[in-house]
Amino acid sequence: MLKINEAIIVEGKYDKIKLSSVVDAVIIVTNGFRIFRDSEKLSLIRYYAEKTGIIILTDSDSAGRKIRGYIKGCVKKGKIINVYIPDVFGKEKRKEKPSAEGKLGVEGIDVKTLITAFEKSGVCTSESTHKNDITKSTLYEMGLSGGKNSRQLREKLQKNLGLPSLMSADSLIEVLNTMMDSEELSTHVGKLEDTE
Repeated sequence: MLKINEAIIVEGKYDKIKLSSVVDAVIIVTNGFRIFRDSEKLSLIRYYAEKTGIIILTDSDSAGRKIRGYIKGCVKKGKIINVYIPDVFGKEKRKEKPSAEGKLGVEGIDVKTLITAFEKSGVCTSESTHKNDITKSTLYEMGLSGGKNSRQLREKLQKNLGLPSLMSADSLIEVLNTMMDSEELSTHVGKLEDTE
């Protein structure tokens, strides 16, 4: 498993599944063209661009190119790395027929080719030893979800950490796991509770 510090932006959930078997990194799914209307996700992408940098890894077809261009245009500050997969013609196993342009997307590219694409783009990787131990249960146990004042405490934490205010629980968990472990999170939450 390769550790990548930057957040990786992909088009679909199957791309994320494929990458998750290869890299230890935050992977943000645009859900195709839905990114054009998703201000919360764009806010998260901008956050990562400034904090760690982002890697845009879209399909090599015209839709992928359009999404890549849109994200690049929306991110004004921070670091953007473009990783390009080669044109490989074929059909993904889960699909009945090939895409309109007949090219494989990220999900259909073999692991070796994906790793080579990262290397060609100058992405630095290392072997991962980090364990992501912040889960939905962790948020619940620390009073960040499911409680009377959970929302306020969660918003306070996000503001304190410089995170966007509009984040789903899953997005928050993913971000927190790149920043700290559950012990450090507990310390942060404790300090926030002391200031109330």
